Amino acid sequence: MPSSSDMPSDAPAAETEETIWRGRLDCAFAPVQTIFSDCLAVARARWKDDELAAYMEAARLLCKLGRGSEPVLAFLEGWPEVAQQVGTESLEMVIDWVKKIQRTVNGNILGAFFQALPQLSKSLSSPELLQDYLELLTEVGQKSSASIHGHHTILPSQSLPVLVHRAPDLLQQVSLRGLRAWTEYGLRHYPSNPERQADFFALQSADSRAVFQSQRGGVLLHRHERELDFYLRALWNDPEPLIPYSEAFDLLRKAQPYLNAQGLHIPDIREDRLGVPGLLQYHLILAHLAAHRRYSQSLLADNLSPFLRLTVEFFEDARIDTLLLQRFPGLRGPLLALHPHPREEACDPERESCIRHRLTMLSRAILDPQHGYRNPILRHFVERFHTHFENANTHSMVTLATEYLSQTRLPSDAFAKMFFTDTVTPYRDDNRHLWRFVDADEERDDTDVKSNPAMDAETALIFHYPEWDYGNQSYLPDWVSLYEHIHPSGSAAEIERILQKHAALAKQLGRLLDQVKPQDRERLRRQEEGSDLDLDWALRSWIDYRSRQPADPRIHQSFQPVRRDLAVSLLLDLSASLNDPVRGNPEQSFLALAQEAVTLLAWAIDRLGDTFSIAGFHSNTRHEVRYWHIKGFSESWQDAVRARLAALQAGYSTRMGSALRHAGHYLSGQRKDKRILLILTDGQPADVDVSDPEFLIADARQAVLELQNKGVFCHCISLDPHADDYVRKIFGQQFSIIDRVERLPEKLPEIFLALTK
Repeated sequence: MPSSSDMPSDAPAAETEETIWRGRLDCAFAPVQTIFSDCLAVARARWKDDELAAYMEAARLLCKLGRGSEPVLAFLEGWPEVAQQVGTESLEMVIDWVKKIQRTVNGNILGAFFQALPQLSKSLSSPELLQDYLELLTEVGQKSSASIHGHHTILPSQSLPVLVHRAPDLLQQVSLRGLRAWTEYGLRHYPSNPERQADFFALQSADSRAVFQSQRGGVLLHRHERELDFYLRALWNDPEPLIPYSEAFDLLRKAQPYLNAQGLHIPDIREDRLGVPGLLQYHLILAHLAAHRRYSQSLLADNLSPFLRLTVEFFEDARIDTLLLQRFPGLRGPLLALHPHPREEACDPERESCIRHRLTMLSRAILDPQHGYRNPILRHFVERFHTHFENANTHSMVTLATEYLSQTRLPSDAFAKMFFTDTVTPYRDDNRHLWRFVDADEERDDTDVKSNPAMDAETALIFHYPEWDYGNQSYLPDWVSLYEHIHPSGSAAEIERILQKHAALAKQLGRLLDQVKPQDRERLRRQEEGSDLDLDWALRSWIDYRSRQPADPRIHQSFQPVRRDLAVSLLLDLSASLNDPVRGNPEQSFLALAQEAVTLLAWAIDRLGDTFSIAGFHSNTRHEVRYWHIKGFSESWQDAVRARLAALQAGYSTRMGSALRHAGHYLSGQRKDKRILLILTDGQPADVDVSDPEFLIADARQAVLELQNKGVFCHCISLDPHADDYVRKIFGQQFSIIDRVERLPEKLPEIFLALTK
């Protein structure tokens, strides 16, 4: 152990800070204490002190609810990712909902709720959508909780847990509006049959699947977000983020697109309308917003009446659309198809306010020369608009709007009943960006969001991976928390000692390597162009020519370097069983033997010049899978890597699927002809929080299938002589079993060379 004088000068302060935060958390659950340091490091790197304090206070509240450690663990691990999507300000809204649901019989849903929240936030990536989702859960919980006949006792909802579990997948297929319509059908048609209702929410019944399928109409934003982002960047050089909102819960007033400092807020789904496809509608919405950002200026609103502000907005929207059509004439057809074209006599000024009706006709007339309106004032202002358009800006629209309003104002404009029919333009925004207010208490949307500082190199990187539930044949989204660390270092001299110990074996391997190494050049025959004549084919071509036959012009030969274009990732199972002594040799452990074998293999791969990486893993429940970085693809076989390999330690359990996915994540990014993932293990997948032995075997098999689809070849080397059954389930025929474990240093390089020869 290092002495206190060897510690960095800031270590006591850092330790004191962590102790303070642990005290504020005040949660005695052992699993929470285990992951606390890593979660704190991630949160500290992202947030200010007040945001970090709110995070800890929320975790403390969850700990005191009496629902066990599951909600606390899921919240601590998942909230930083959720906050990145929906903002840290959403935490208060979520905690308020937690307090409400805790007081009901459905409080046991909290663990599953926070477990699903990171995946959900990718579809509900705004506070408004998240609020709507929470309201939906509350409604389902209230309407599906069953009363015992003849008693006052209320049983927890059977449908709510199913909905929470399935929601991440469902929202990848439908909008939040569609999800609400689907749930309302289930609540309405199965009010007194909890079992049938639960089957409905699990998509087990025919009517459930039919209703759900009917809600999948339209274009979902999250499926085309990348394409639309490229559209903005390419045509407008505008990299603003796209933030979805739902139109399903606005019963009094339909939401409109808008822009603020956070980004462009647009609906989460667009259905085909008036012959205009949903995706083209998104193009129009974004083009209109981007044109506002480029061409509009803000105006002081305090000195303008509400009627005048409304009139200015219509004129400014017409100016923006005119600029848009000048730049992209091809948008005229869909734009006019979506722009309302109200009848001139549709509104009766004796009975209702017609101001929106008049302004919509004016906007249509400005954009459409074939508008057909006869009103002389309208035609006069259309002509004035186009006459002065070249020098117009937002401020000149105020002058024009003032004159128009003064000549068209009617007493009935102040009527409470307003004419709205055929006056809503679906691709336009609500123009909130146009106005600024002097009132300092007015709510502002221009919060300066600073980017997160870079994380410290020693901080664990946290990843969330799904896990395959073979019983339900579906994924548990973001189920496993994986912490990636750089492996601690030992003495690089220990690796040199291992190489000296196996000098004879290394010499034998060297001869094998010489056979496997590519030769300097490979001859390519029958080329139309090349450095030399291919005499055999040149002679044949000459004979054909003399025989008055078509001559083959491919009479040259060339040479190209031969190369091994592959990447290898070696994944080590570092579970506690590696500490057991080798059978027949109690002085040597499986870990020491694996260390020697990996050393020889790394030495061999380095001599061949192949790209390779080394990593290890072990687990302590799904909340704590540790992935130890030993050598990266870009690192050379040097002392720093050897020092990490020399310090290998084993402990805990073997949650193999998530480790395979993480290793495959890095390996699939290598641009090589062949990518091989070798996993060295001494037992079947297992963990302390899983009682069904088939569960993790099935998940590991699913991970292997996922990697195969990505072009990654997986091969398992097992030290368990009884592994045939479960290894075949996971890897098919791609495995090797080392019956004589003491020969591992010899067999491991041989297996690799056989796979890559």
